[in-house]
Amino acid sequence: MPSELARHFVLDPEVVFLNHGSYGACPRVVLEKQSELRVRMEREPVLFLAREQEKLLDGARGVLGELVGADPDDLAFVKNASTGVSTVVRSLDLRPGDELLTTSHAYNACHNALRAQERRGVKVVAAEVPFPIRSSSEVVEAVLARASPRTRLALIDHVTSPTGLIFPVAEIVRALEARGIDSIVDGAHVPGMLPLDLRALSPAYYTGNCHKWVCTPKGCAFLFVRRDRQEAILPLTISHGYNAARTDRSRFRLLFDVTGTDDPTAVLCLGDSIRFLESLLPGGFPALMRRNRALALEARALLCKTLGIEEPAPESMIGSLATIPLPDGPAEPLQRALWEKRRIEVPVWSFPSVPRRILRVSAQAYNSIDDYAALAGALPSML
Repeated sequence: MPSELARHFVLDPEVVFLNHGSYGACPRVVLEKQSELRVRMEREPVLFLAREQEKLLDGARGVLGELVGADPDDLAFVKNASTGVSTVVRSLDLRPGDELLTTSHAYNACHNALRAQERRGVKVVAAEVPFPIRSSSEVVEAVLARASPRTRLALIDHVTSPTGLIFPVAEIVRALEARGIDSIVDGAHVPGMLPLDLRALSPAYYTGNCHKWVCTPKGCAFLFVRRDRQEAILPLTISHGYNAARTDRSRFRLLFDVTGTDDPTAVLCLGDSIRFLESLLPGGFPALMRRNRALALEARALLCKTLGIEEPAPESMIGSLATIPLPDGPAEPLQRALWEKRRIEVPVWSFPSVPRRILRVSAQAYNSIDDYAALAGALPSML
């Protein structure tokens, strides 16, 4: 049986959707709100975009600040976390011989933002983090072992995309800062999955998506820049804010609030998404996070039992994503077969490289344990 909460989403009921982690899924009521905002914008575009947008963005930024534990003045809206990473990396004054540090679990798009700096003579260093993994201390040890006096920036995932692991970012950020190394934390999956307090974490930079676990429309993400680093950071698109003479807002806000004509309605639905998710369970958002995590752990246990393998990571490193090692083989044909023959939407990847492969499941409000039972029933014959 599907989750009783599935009725709030527009997902195809004929598909077993186990891949919320890739693009999220937006609830009906939030999509309706976005449509209303778009009609309002098109009814009088100058009024909406030139006169009202700034105040509306301020309101959304205030809601975001409460969600992620940050001063709204330290937050900029961006389209996605990949944009956030590229924004920071391209703003740095990198020189030949400088190093950019990340891990073998980094999201490929963000890793590519580092690789693109190799044309400037920069070296990209990837710390090898094992999977399966026994303890989060292995992550800390791997990262610190590859940090050097030449390291200018470390890109560290808070929740890894391919393996769904929660990395001990607070410990890593502190240890690197003690060596004079700034961190940009890729928190693409964190808002809505894990509690977040950026005031306490205090990295130089942090970026996260809201279209994933906060279920906003696509195009709602943020970049946090610590106050002492804001002067050097420029948006990817330079617009009117660059030479604005206003003194009522910070230069950081003026640069990032408007970077050309765009559709801001996804961002302006942020409060509606949060209120909707808060309403699903008696305990609000914290209860939903706990429910999703418990379901991910139950799904992982079921799949590992089906495959006759041990669980590949401690429970303390699992949020609402769980990754299962599979027998060696090609990844793409298995993912395609699960979709074409069983209508199961679940990612299968080669990791860390061919022929090793993994399968990642997500758990969101619309999922039930029966979804993962369908996957467990399909896997043995397809493998």
